[in-house]
Amino acid sequence: MIRTKKDLKHYLNLDRQVYGITKHFPPFFGGEHWKFLIALRYEEYHANQKGVYHKILKKIWYMIHRHYGVKMGWDIPINVFGPGLKINHFGLIVVNDNVRVGAFCDIHQGVNIGQQGDLADDVPTIGDNVWIGPGAKLFGRIHIADECAIGANAVVNKDFLERSTTIAGIPAKKILDKGNPWIRHLKNN
Repeated sequence: MIRTKKDLKHYLNLDRQVYGITKHFPPFFGGEHWKFLIALRYEEYHANQKGVYHKILKKIWYMIHRHYGVKMGWDIPINVFGPGLKINHFGLIVVNDNVRVGAFCDIHQGVNIGQQGDLADDVPTIGDNVWIGPGAKLFGRIHIADECAIGANAVVNKDFLERSTTIAGIPAKKILDKGNPWIRHLKNN
């Protein structure tokens, strides 16, 4: 969660790193992934602050965040993903507001991470360095361990607590003892 300007800078630096972006500002044309992440992170920062100033800026960043989200088909709320979020493609991605995802999540199109039942806390908790393949569905009060890879079109509705595993299938099951091959570690920037 982004609570300070230092946190904001840290999150933006790691988000930029996973895309291999060297400039701090996105290009005027293109760069929608980066523009979306900037808006998401600034909205998170202002939402977690107090005062009228932050309330106004939160609304402005919300509109920018929403604009790029609709443009690309992403419904990703604030305060869900840790730093180093990489969204690989345009296309539908839906994430529940109460989900918690660790650092360096690598997510593809067609993913749905949501609630099961009526309780707001019936949502997934996902660890660091998790790769989520195209079309994967994760729902219910489940936990996914660090460094896991979730295969394309997997339906995950139970816990996978063993680190560095690959899970796939409908319903998902462990298929390999090797997890996310593209692990990124937090860097102190």
